[in-house]
Amino acid sequence: MRLVNRHVIITGGSSGIGLATARQLVIRGASVSLIARNRAGLAEAAELLRPLARKHGQRVEIATADVTRQSDIQQAIGDLINRSGPCDVLITSAGASHPGYFEHLDDAIFREMMEVNYFGTLYAIRAVVPQMIARRLGAVVAISSVAGLIGVFGYTAYAPAKFAVRGLMESLRQEMKPYNITLSIAYPPDTDTPQLAYERQFKPQEATRISGTIKPISAEQMARSIVRGIIKRRFAITADTQSAMLVRLSGVVAPVLNHMFDRSVRQVRREREISEGHSLSS
Repeated sequence: MRLVNRHVIITGGSSGIGLATARQLVIRGASVSLIARNRAGLAEAAELLRPLARKHGQRVEIATADVTRQSDIQQAIGDLINRSGPCDVLITSAGASHPGYFEHLDDAIFREMMEVNYFGTLYAIRAVVPQMIARRLGAVVAISSVAGLIGVFGYTAYAPAKFAVRGLMESLRQEMKPYNITLSIAYPPDTDTPQLAYERQFKPQEATRISGTIKPISAEQMARSIVRGIIKRRFAITADTQSAMLVRLSGVVAPVLNHMFDRSVRQVRREREISEGHSLSS
């Protein structure tokens, strides 16, 4: 997919992977719109990006919204579309993580992880998919995690939400393919962001031992992988060898199943078209 003159909306775009990805997109000639809760953080991010955007003849817009509130995200995305045109690419980078021992985590944390990571992703996608279907054009990138591929000690609240994002994207991929809408899911490992710094306050010792001496990747490295994934229309996006290996091992039969699913979908659609054609001629 070409990114020049495309309008990309990014939730969680004021910092971390979201902001780094916005910068990479602007360099490649896209206009970007950033959504986050913190207005001051958004304004700071926009000021960093706008000189670069002007150089490439593109726009940077911002909107505040809490992704866990569907009305907020719908209004924010609607406003951004009015300002910068239809959404060509959506990247759902808003997320949160709070590790800890299962028996010590408050019930509210389990609910918060699902609301931010899963419903925050779902609401944004539901806000853009109808117009993407109408235009027969679009791409959606959901940010999951390696914890969405394999369960990790200490992440009993976080990992299930990221598994849910994976399930959503794998299911939705089959429905969107006939409309020329590309779905992708990114699996970042530990990434050097403010979120990772927050996690370390609560990370159990066992989880730290499991991760060992593996050095976190930079947000820029992950961002470059996301942009390459959009351009090459990849479903699974990874930025390091270990994550790529996990994707391959966890989905050995997925390509075969997806081929079978796609064939069944095409057959049903052809049969429906034939049936509708007969109804119109009778």
